[in-house]
Amino acid sequence: MGISFYVQQGLNGLSFAALLFLLASGLTLIFGLMRIVNIAQGSYYLLGAYVGLSVMHWTHSFLLAILAAGAAVAAIGALMQRWFLARFHQQALPQFLLTMGFAFIFSDQALLLWGGDPQSVPVPPALAGTFVLGSVYFPTYRLFVIAIGLVVYAGLWVLQERTRVGAMVRAAVDDAEMARGLGIDVGKVMTGVFTLGAFLAAAGGVMGAAFLSIYPGADFDVLPLAFVVVIVGGLGSLRGALVGSLLVGLLDNFGKALFPELSYFTLFAPMAFILALRPQGLFGRA
Repeated sequence: MGISFYVQQGLNGLSFAALLFLLASGLTLIFGLMRIVNIAQGSYYLLGAYVGLSVMHWTHSFLLAILAAGAAVAAIGALMQRWFLARFHQQALPQFLLTMGFAFIFSDQALLLWGGDPQSVPVPPALAGTFVLGSVYFPTYRLFVIAIGLVVYAGLWVLQERTRVGAMVRAAVDDAEMARGLGIDVGKVMTGVFTLGAFLAAAGGVMGAAFLSIYPGADFDVLPLAFVVVIVGGLGSLRGALVGSLLVGLLDNFGKALFPELSYFTLFAPMAFILALRPQGLFGRA
């Protein structure tokens, strides 16, 4: 195996990491603010992929597919948070069981509406080419996914660290009661963060379905990886979600390529080692 093999697998790992970041960034923000272990986050990915697939078939617009899927799933997430999860504020077990129940409901409805065969979102013609670097041939679309992941991280960082909205979110995370005393509507902040997390997961589903395909059960396949990202990076940490996504994406890809019979070991053993040294994760608070 030459250097081209490692470059190829490294780029594959980075593209998968960018996809995981879209899913895990919303998950870590939701937990950081509301302490909700949202089992339905994988379902947002699945529903987004299927809605995007339908919109793509109707309009042949990849951008419209992402926006429509994100908006539809974001609306579902907002309704789910306001009508159901808000009734069990800071009650971990009811929230966990509720999101798990929604995950099974969404999975069954997706199977009913879109069937059980694996499907893929068509790649836009402008991104259907191949990037050539010496002996390395890499799909242009995957480079696009990596770029989108970086742009989303930069946008979320600016939103969280440099805007009034971000200051309100940080205040609500640090001390919700104090934030209410300062006039911040913590309920609306929670709904906004939950909605953003659902939008990002749905957008990730559309982009992921173009090179990973979408199928019944994909939601429960990506969800454990997203939780590994959040746990390794640190709950509530955006930077941790980025670093965790890079670690999981690269370890998962190289593990399957080099040691397919030990792929789970190469992924979860480093996670156990990191947590043994830092139980709060790499960038989580002690």
